[in-house]
This record gives sequence, structure tokens and C-alpha cells, in this order.
Amino acid sequence: MREAAEPDGHVRAVDRALALLLAFGDDDPVLPLAEIARRTGLHMTTALRLLGTLEGQGFVQRVAGGYALGPQLLVLGERFRRGLRLEDQVMPALDRLRSESRESAAFFARDGAARRCLFRLDSPQPVRTIARVGEVAPLGIGAHGRALVALETEPRPRLPIVSRGERLKEVAAIAAPVLDARGRVAGSIGITMPLYRFDAAAEALCLPLVLREAAALTRALGGDPAPITAQA
Repeated sequence: MREAAEPDGHVRAVDRALALLLAFGDDDPVLPLAEIARRTGLHMTTALRLLGTLEGQGFVQRVAGGYALGPQLLVLGERFRRGLRLEDQVMPALDRLRSESRESAAFFARDGAARRCLFRLDSPQPVRTIARVGEVAPLGIGAHGRALVALETEPRPRLPIVSRGERLKEVAAIAAPVLDARGRVAGSIGITMPLYRFDAAAEALCLPLVLREAAALTRALGGDPAPITAQA
């Protein structure tokens, strides 16, 4: 018998199975059946039946003390990682930043002891900051340079990072780090503009935009944005 779809298009059995997988956390990788049922709000017999199906496909496994996530999830995660093209994730984020701020948007990645611009979209305004994809700049200075090492610094700075004439005299920038699925810094995303345009209104507009896109891009890369948003 085919499972009926809910009005929003969701299939209840699939939603329930996914809820079972999401019940596991970093601090509790093994859960007894009763706790899984409690966390998901499912009757124990329903939870047991769904867990049996997931176990048969390798998505959960029985262990001492209850159930744990299964190895098939690792296989899928690795397929996701291999199929991920950074450009496909970054460019839409830069386009949103440019469209909403009307300023230039860029993504930098660490390159040894320096940083390199991997992707960039220029501001539509006639007066704008100029940079080139492939351009190399130092770490630890400027918004992008400091954002790339922000999570290594103690005490950790507030995010996003803001710079005013720090590396280039007439340029202001806002940037935040982006994390990958392993929790490593994949790069930094941000906005640059001529310093004279960076007034209180521009700062109030751009700070939440950069933080939003850094968190969204981190999620798109399979990462957890909590270390980024916690510093906001």
C-alpha cells in the first residue's frame, strides 16, 4: 500500500524515519529505543518498526545500549563531499550579497601564509573597489585576512570582522569565516566598498547580510554554523 502524502507534499513515513536519524547527537551517539521514541514523539512499536527498516539499509545499527547511526550515512556523506563544487555554492551567495548591498562581494581562501581571492562579483555602482580573482593578500590584516584566522584567535573576535582603511587606505570591508563539513575554515565571504560609503546605515545593512550568508554557505558545505553565529 502506498504511503499517502501530507498536504504539504511530505510523506509521513519518510519524515518519521528522518526524525529517528536526527534524534542522535554529538553527546549521545547511542540511544535506547525508549529515548528515541521519546525524542521523536513516536510510539515505541512505530519507532521499532522504522528502526528495523533503517537497520536493514545500514542507516542505523544495534549496539550495546541501544542504537547508533550506521555506516551507510558515512558513505552518503563522502559522496556528498566529493560531488560538492565550491563555485556552485559560493556564487549564489555572492550574488545575493551584491544584489542586496549594491557593493562588491568576494570569497577568499587560505593559501599557505596568505589568502587568495577565489570568487568575486563587482558592485554595479560606478565607483567601486577593484580586485581580481586570483589576487593574493596577507593573512591577519583586513576583514578577510582576519576572518580566515578568527576562530584560531583568543579571545575570539566578534563576527563579522569589520575593517576601515586597514589594508587599503580608502577601502572598508566586512567578512566572516565559512566552515566545511569537518569544521575547518573553508574560506571567508564578505563585502567591500569605498570607505566614504561605509557609514552607519551601510554597516547596519551589511553586517547581518554577511553573517547570514556565511552561516548559509557553511550549511550548504555540510558544516555547522554555530561557531560563527556564536561570535555575532
